[in-house]
Amino acid sequence: MTTVSTRPHQDRYGRSSDERADRTLKIVGSALGAALLVLVGWFAYHYVGQNKISGQVIAFETSQNAVKAHLEVRKDADATGYCTLRSQAADGTEVGRADFRFGGHATQIDKVVTLRTTAPGTTAELLGCHAD
Repeated sequence: MTTVSTRPHQDRYGRSSDERADRTLKIVGSALGAALLVLVGWFAYHYVGQNKISGQVIAFETSQNAVKAHLEVRKDADATGYCTLRSQAADGTEVGRADFRFGGHATQIDKVVTLRTTAPGTTAELLGCHAD
C-alpha cells in the first residue's frame, strides 16, 4: 500500500515559490540582524570605551543656600573635562546647577564642591561627566 503525495516532485517542477520566498526572507533577515548587531556594538564601544571621564557623588550635605557634594572622579591621565551637578528642592524643582572642571594628571580625584542654590536643596545629583 502506497501513500499518494499531493506535493509536486522537485525534480520535475523545481522548488515552489513559497520555498524560494522563505529562503530569501531568511537571508535578508540574517543580513539585517548582523547589521543591527554591528551597529549596537559600535555605539557601545563609543559610549563605554571612549568615555575618558566618569564620576559619582559619594555624599552630600545641604544648607539654606548651598549643597556641598563629595565627588569622586575617575579619568585618563591626560584627560580634562567637567562634571555637571544639580540640586532639587523637596517639590522636585531645580534649585541649582553647575559644571565643575577637572584636569591634571591624577587619574582619581576626590573633591568636595559647593553648589549654590536658590532655595534649600534636598538632593545632589550628578547629571554626567564629559571630556573636552
